[in-house]
Amino acid sequence: METTVESTEKHTIKLTVEIPPDEYSKELDATYRSIADQVRVPGFRKGKVPKQIIDAQIGRDVVRDEFLEHAVPQYYRRAVSEQDLAPIADPDIDLEGFTDDAPLVFTATVEVRPRLELTEADYAGLKVLKPSVEVAESDIDEWIDRLRERFAELEPADRPVIDGDFVTVDVKAVSGDAEIDGLTRTDYLYAVGSGEFGEALDQQLPGTKPGDIMKVSELMGPGAGEELEGAMADLTVLVKDVKARRLPEPDDEFAKTASEFDTIDQLRDDLRSRLGEIKEREATAAVRDRVLDAVIDSVEVDIPATLIDDETEHRVAQAKERAERAGLTVEDVLEAQGWDEDRLREDSRDHAIRAIKADLALEGVARTAKIEVDADDLGAEISSLAEAYGREPKELAKQLERSGQIVTLAGDIIRGKALDLLVERAEIEPEASDEPENETPDDAEETP
Repeated sequence: METTVESTEKHTIKLTVEIPPDEYSKELDATYRSIADQVRVPGFRKGKVPKQIIDAQIGRDVVRDEFLEHAVPQYYRRAVSEQDLAPIADPDIDLEGFTDDAPLVFTATVEVRPRLELTEADYAGLKVLKPSVEVAESDIDEWIDRLRERFAELEPADRPVIDGDFVTVDVKAVSGDAEIDGLTRTDYLYAVGSGEFGEALDQQLPGTKPGDIMKVSELMGPGAGEELEGAMADLTVLVKDVKARRLPEPDDEFAKTASEFDTIDQLRDDLRSRLGEIKEREATAAVRDRVLDAVIDSVEVDIPATLIDDETEHRVAQAKERAERAGLTVEDVLEAQGWDEDRLREDSRDHAIRAIKADLALEGVARTAKIEVDADDLGAEISSLAEAYGREPKELAKQLERSGQIVTLAGDIIRGKALDLLVERAEIEPEASDEPENETPDDAEETP
């Protein structure tokens, strides 16, 4: 099979494919056998009908059409692979010639993904900053406070309600003239600010005291259950008592209760070590993101509108799917953000362009650096995916092969390797810490 490629217009190529008779004859014979298995001709067993009889009974043109219907797409995909092209639309195929004992010739005009031709100088030495991995004492304090909240005790509070308190309430909920059993409660311990009964109640509770009665109307959200979600409920709430959270002191006794350590200093040291590991992982991920951003900003590429539109629609569809999984509509999510669908599409388009530029840049780096994917790479990635989804690796591999997604997976691996190379070649400088420096020893905070 011989193929030639010529550019016809921006992002569009014309692929000419020529297959000699001795190469396509096997496919043509297979077409005859397939038809012989389907027809019944008196005097011949099924599957044993000669070609001449099929031509006479069925028609040579019918055989040719069926052959071309199956063979041309196969030869087209093979030609695309051999020429390392990435079509982004269906081809316009024109059959130029196909007669007995003559080459099969066709052309395919198709819009293709652009290619960035990069040199090593285009991507080596990208300058990025690595976020600080220093663990500040305030970071440790924050985690200690979270632990203290988990071990907090409630005690009566002789004062009005404040946000974060717990109040014992009687709640009567009605919709129209009917009482809502699922929301009506007696002696119910309610966390102020939790939003369980909606925002209106949480806004009115602070400042109240035992004996106060409030009446609020609220549109019930997902937390009220499927039957009540979206219903307008009128709530009558009686405050019966107020309880405040009492946090344990961050001392050695607390450390023994909240952890496996005997002292608060040991607990803080352990948190310092674990937070340092977390910050190191986050900083490493941030460096990869910043290197990718840097290479995106350093390249110029004219992206086909078809590619941008398809990626934009894909991102909009994903946003709708995420909303549905959360039990919402995309309109609900957009309204909460102060957006509309036009804003969503605009944002999706901006992200689509950067994502496409990132892929094209990484593919360009991979070609220049001759990065390839081998069986071990694919096997490791499939094993990782199988573990994540609770599947057998062999079963998942077969599914990916059948669906053609193995090619997509290989592309992801290659782009990942290209990004690894960019990070390896980048000039990475530490980012200044946001933690203020102490000016004098007198001001220094003592280390626990």
